[in-house]
Amino acid sequence: MRRDVFQAIADPTRREIIDLISQQSLNLNAVADHFDMSRPAVSKHIKILMECGLIMIRQDGRERYCEPQLQKIREVAAWAEKYKTFWSQKLDALESFLEEENQPKS
Repeated sequence: MRRDVFQAIADPTRREIIDLISQQSLNLNAVADHFDMSRPAVSKHIKILMECGLIMIRQDGRERYCEPQLQKIREVAAWAEKYKTFWSQKLDALESFLEEENQPKS
């Protein structure tokens, strides 16, 4: 199954994993210790993040470390940016409407 960055960030656990390792590289056990779920469940989340290109695993001796590869997040930012203008215009129009409605009637 082909996965993309949007599927990866759709899950709150995966977003939290991204947040954790964006601050510092952590070994797999350290990542799993932050969650109230089984290590195999955390491993599945990490696997999806790897498949989407958001993290990589670096082997250092016997330890495996998760490291961020957050360039793919730019895809999400670029996608969301397209809608920023649209929503800004809609919110500006709403603000104008509400100001007109709150004007005293003469």
